[in-house]
Amino acid sequence: MIDRLRIVFMGTAEIAAPVLQALSSESDFCVSLVISQPDRPKGRKLKLHPTPVKEAANELALAVEQPERCRDESFLDRLDSLNPDLIVVMAYGQILPKRLLSIPRLGCINLHTSILPKYRGAAPIQWAIYDGEENTGITFMLMDEGMDTGPILRIVETPIASDDNARTIHDRLSEIGARELPDTIRKLAARELRPKAQDHDAATHARKITKKDGRLDWSRSAEALDCQIRAFTPWPGSYTDWIQGEERHRLKFWKADLADAPAVPHGQVVRADREGMVVKCGEGALRILEVQKEGGRRIPARDFLAGSELQAGARFE
Repeated sequence: MIDRLRIVFMGTAEIAAPVLQALSSESDFCVSLVISQPDRPKGRKLKLHPTPVKEAANELALAVEQPERCRDESFLDRLDSLNPDLIVVMAYGQILPKRLLSIPRLGCINLHTSILPKYRGAAPIQWAIYDGEENTGITFMLMDEGMDTGPILRIVETPIASDDNARTIHDRLSEIGARELPDTIRKLAARELRPKAQDHDAATHARKITKKDGRLDWSRSAEALDCQIRAFTPWPGSYTDWIQGEERHRLKFWKADLADAPAVPHGQVVRADREGMVVKCGEGALRILEVQKEGGRRIPARDFLAGSELQAGARFE
């Protein structure tokens, strides 16, 4: 049995909250401090909202600090004074400086939501689905000064099913991280894990997603567009424009499956009935199952078609 480890947790996003909860429930760990990004304004009234990790820390009665910059000397002095054995980082949102990385005797562990060295960066879950990967996972790594470039301690993989989207994978990886982290820490402290350097030549970058990434290009294959729709659910969503005479109507598509279609121009609706709408793609076709028009809510495609003028022969761009 190892001595009770003093741990500092750094995280901001929703995916990291269950990991913090798992750490705090272990009797041989002491979470002495939680560090999260500052509260940010949200909503129409721009009211300040706490981060999901801060909310979780408050529920667990853990101390929280929210420095604007984690490289400020006053903050680093404060962190150094805690003398942590380990710092655990997940979805924090800032690059950690060298001095911070050198504070804990066991180093800093990062939980990254991809199979490194692929998909380093801000949006690994979405781009793995977008690219049609068969698997993803959580990489437990020791941090260095680069972005997701440190040596790997272990990787826990999970398949990406045909009905998975960014939300389901997000939740599954959060669960995996929470379940596997305590044992990973114990093995690290017992020197049972041997860090392995990444193959930097095999690295790929998962850049930050923008709303523009959601636009559907109907010249792509049905398989590729299905991956795109699943990758960008729930945010930013995948969208197209329905051309109706001189008017354009923006539609978001939230769920689809593969279908067959005759040889017509891509972007043309070849079927619109109770089973959904079938749209020709560059290769194959998509059957759209869930639709959202501007200002509306997500509804089954059959319900949308029942109250719409959209029919077979309509064109999407």
